[in-house]
Amino acid sequence: MKILAVFACVLAGCLAQKPHPCSSPPFLTGALTVSTQNEKLWTYIRYEYDAMGQRIRLMELGNYENKSFTYDALLLFREAVMYEINHKNHTCKKRPLKTDFQPIGIPKTAALLGQAVVGSSSGPGQGLLVNTWMGDLPDKQGKYLSTVTEFGCIPVNLSYQTADYGWVVLSYFNNVIGLADPGQLNPPDFCPDAEMEDGAEEPVDFVSLFL
Repeated sequence: MKILAVFACVLAGCLAQKPHPCSSPPFLTGALTVSTQNEKLWTYIRYEYDAMGQRIRLMELGNYENKSFTYDALLLFREAVMYEINHKNHTCKKRPLKTDFQPIGIPKTAALLGQAVVGSSSGPGQGLLVNTWMGDLPDKQGKYLSTVTEFGCIPVNLSYQTADYGWVVLSYFNNVIGLADPGQLNPPDFCPDAEMEDGAEEPVDFVSLFL
């Protein structure tokens, strides 16, 4: 019996693996909130995410500098185009995207900060095992912290530094694997004929949509 007990302990140690960088599911639907350290921005966002087709839909309701706003954007990274959609007026603005598609997940360059249980570890189903990682933003313009679930690599929280707003915090919830409405990732019927606006603002990237 002692030999079996020792063998079981050794086996358990062998099976226990250190967390590794991971990729999130290619199709996700859910919601998130975005807030800034200087308290200028708070927004609630429903999203649909398609890593295979490199498409993201963001439907926002928020407050910026004490003014409420709504915003609906479809990002098509393969076409390097973003549509700003106004369903009320059935109009679209077409703008360029300057950034490459970045899939949700943990890049290989990230460093593990630690593993924790969100909720309680006292009983089955009372907590969620998550891993928190740290890394450098592109061009080393600051740091980011990213928390994902140990099983499934589902996003939980992302924080990153900005010069103008301090820390920006994205908190994910109600994540579902799959696309609730794949049609949301195609431009509405009144959008495809929209032309790139003359004198359009500087090309946007994904992060700038929240700031």
